[in-house]
Formats: sequence, C-alpha cells, structure tokens
Amino acid sequence: MGLYKNLFKQTAIYGLATVLPRMLSFLLVKLYTGILPTAEYGEVSIVLAWMVFFNVILSYGMETAFFRFYNSEKDKQNVIATSTITLFWTSLFFLFCALIFRNSLATLANVDVQYITYSIWILVLDALVIVPFSKLRAQQKSMRYAVIKIGNVMVNLGFNLFFLLFLPNIAAVDSNSFIGNLYVENFEIGYIFVANLLASLVTFVVLSPNYLTLKWNFDKSLWKKMMQYGLPILVAGIAFAVNEHFDKILLGHWLPENIAKSQVGAYSACYKLGLFMVLFATAFRLGIEPFFFSHSSNENAPQTYAVITKYFVIFGSLILLSVIVFADVLKFMLLDDKSYWEAMKVVPLIILANFFLGIYNNLSVWYKLTDKTQIGAYISIVGAILTLGLNYLLIPKYSYYGSAIATITAYGSMMLISYVLGNKYYPIPYDINKIGGYLGLSIIFSAISFYGFRENYFVGIPLLIGFMYYIYHNEKETLNKILKRKEN
Repeated sequence: MGLYKNLFKQTAIYGLATVLPRMLSFLLVKLYTGILPTAEYGEVSIVLAWMVFFNVILSYGMETAFFRFYNSEKDKQNVIATSTITLFWTSLFFLFCALIFRNSLATLANVDVQYITYSIWILVLDALVIVPFSKLRAQQKSMRYAVIKIGNVMVNLGFNLFFLLFLPNIAAVDSNSFIGNLYVENFEIGYIFVANLLASLVTFVVLSPNYLTLKWNFDKSLWKKMMQYGLPILVAGIAFAVNEHFDKILLGHWLPENIAKSQVGAYSACYKLGLFMVLFATAFRLGIEPFFFSHSSNENAPQTYAVITKYFVIFGSLILLSVIVFADVLKFMLLDDKSYWEAMKVVPLIILANFFLGIYNNLSVWYKLTDKTQIGAYISIVGAILTLGLNYLLIPKYSYYGSAIATITAYGSMMLISYVLGNKYYPIPYDINKIGGYLGLSIIFSAISFYGFRENYFVGIPLLIGFMYYIYHNEKETLNKILKRKEN
C-alpha cells in the first residue's frame, strides 16, 4: 500500500498543479466569451490550435526521452545537459526561421500577423522550460513544480484582467496618463497573446538558473539514443495534435467563410466543458509517467499497472457521468453569452472522447517500457487518419458535430488498438470485466441523462447515486481495507 500511497500523493500534487491552473483558465474562457463575439473567439481558438502543433514539434519527444534516460543512465547530469542543449539550439533556430516567415504563417492560419509574432515568442519560451520542468518531476520536486505552474497561470490571468477589464476603464477616465496610453482600441485579441507572452517570460526567468548552473557538455552518443527514442513520440505527438485540435482549423477552412469562425468559437467554448475529464486524465498522467518508468523493474509491475488502470477507469467513469448530468448547470459557469450554447450537444461526445484518451495513455505503458515507441506513433497515425477522414466527410454536413464524432471515433480506436497490441508485447492482467462494467454503465447512464432526460435532475441524480452504489458494491472490500488501515 505504501507504493500506491506515494503514487497518489504525487498525483494529488500534480493534480493541484493541473487543476488549479486549468480552473483559472476556465475563468479566462468565461472572460473571453463575455468580451469577444463568437467569430473573434474562433480566431483565438484557431491560433491556439496551431500553437499546439508547434509545441509538439519544438519538443520533438524530448520530454518523454528525458524520463526514459534519466532513470536508466547513471550520469543523470549528462542527460540533463544533453537534452537542455539540444532544445536550446533548436528553439533558437525555430525563432530565427519563424520570424522570417511569419507573414506566410499568418496567411496560412488566416489571422493577423502580429498574433503570429507573439505566438512565436511564446512557443520558444515554453520550449526552453521543457527540461527544467521535467527535471523537477524526475527529482520528485512536485511542490516546486506545482507552485511555478500555478504562478504561470496566475500571472497570465492577472495580465488578462488588467488588459481586458481594467485598462479600458483607466483609459476612458484619463487617456493621457501613462497607463492610459498603453490602451489600444479594438486590440482585445492582441492583449490575450501579450498576456500569454508575459506569463511565459516570467516562467522562463524563474527557471533560468537551470541554464546558469548547467554544465554545457553535449554527449553526441546519448543524444542519438534520445532522438531515436523521442522521434516516434514526435510523430505520435503530431498525430495527437491532429486528433485534439485540428478540427478547429478544419472547421475554419471547410465551412462557409461567413460562419466559419463563429462556428469554431461556439464549438471551442463548449469543448471546454470537457475540461473536467482533461484535468483528471492530465493530473493522473503527470503523476503516473515517472512512476511507470521507476517501477518497471519490479517483479509485480504488471499487476500494479492493472490495478492503477482499473481505478483510473472507476474515477473517470464517475467524472464522466457527473459532468454530463450537470452539464447544463456548468455551462452557466463558463458561458454567459447564450450564442455559444448552440454547440452544447457535442459535450457528452467530447467528455467521453477525452476519457478514451486517458485510458489509452494508461494502456500505452507497454510500448514506452519496451522501447517500442514507434508502435505508439503508428497507433496515433491511425487516429489522425480517422480524424482527418471523418472531418472531411462530416464537417460539410454536420459542422462541429461531425468533428466531435471524428474525435470520439479516433480516440476509441486508439484505445482498442493499444489494448490488443499490449496483450501481445507486454501482457498486463487487466480486470476487463470490471473495467468494461464501469465504462459501459457510465456511458449508458450518461446517454439516458443527457439525450433522454436533459436537465431533469429527478432522473439524472438518481442515476448518479445508483452508479456510485455500483462502485461501492464492487469495491467495498478494498474500501473497507483502506478504512481499517486509517482506524489503526
């Protein structure tokens, strides 16, 4: 039990570092959708979607490779130095090239070039802190990691509030004051990216001592091994970005120009209600990834992974049903402007899709531990092909609902493929009957609640209570053991 206790402690801290910043970003969505029309929020969403792609490219699998070799190599400082140096120079190279071609990038994204310029600097600063953050996780300095992550979002939120709420009022009272002169009319989207840039700069400054104390020794042999391990993860990351964010870009290109950005805006805003599942899955992944590598040599590792995955599904199923039952309550927390509500029908599909993705990430332990990351890339490519193909077929007829169908199909397929291949290369004794029972029942109850009795809480709440009893009935032996330990 001590093993699980340490795991859940780390996951709880990483959860705090993930949940609190994401909850603050939840406030940003409410701020943006309260100020920006759907079309302008759609433009912000398109730029952010492109940024996800370049984030993946600029890290090129080095974060996961860092964990793999930090745990396997004796000279850990060598791993830190080699990964830091390679990311440092590739980031500077990207900065140089991207600034030269920023006008072409703006044309490709169909947005203002100044937003692209801000985004380039944000991407570079974020890439430069990949290894410092990874080092904190590898050394189990989870509290410092959490404080810096939360601080980043607090700074971002503070600047957003200043630029979008306080600055216009100050300028209206005294436009000739020093602060009043900072105000630029109709520059709301620009201020969003300026706030992000300042937050990324502050985070880089906080972590910059990692560069000042670094021994700039580059191990070419180690670098080749890290690249060989990481490049398939790059491919998988690009495929993941396609699955997760490319639908916003495709909607912007494949819908009629007069409605495209407003449709993207509504879809992106309602997509954020999947945040609760994303928070859970991300916090779990941040805590579990170092754990998987550090305990891979244990004799009972497969049994441990099986138990962890079962409880991920239990908690995830409960979150799935809870959010869907109360989706129309939660929308008031996020979206004041009712013009955004038109896309609410995609919410159950998006939450379930993110749940499938979380299960897939747990199942993917087999190819990471067996150094078969290329297979992980192939699985992600299958998901990306499904995403692109189904978006192409469904967007013209069903708009963003077609994108949601494509997303859930892609992640569901990836989950099933990973499970089948994992049984072949690294068998793990998953309790399929219980896992399937929790997952299946939560999906059925969610469909009944949202599509059959939406906003009827006399049906939704009993379904939720019934599901909680089902969990207790199946897991009461484990729960009783935990309670007895606490009493002793």
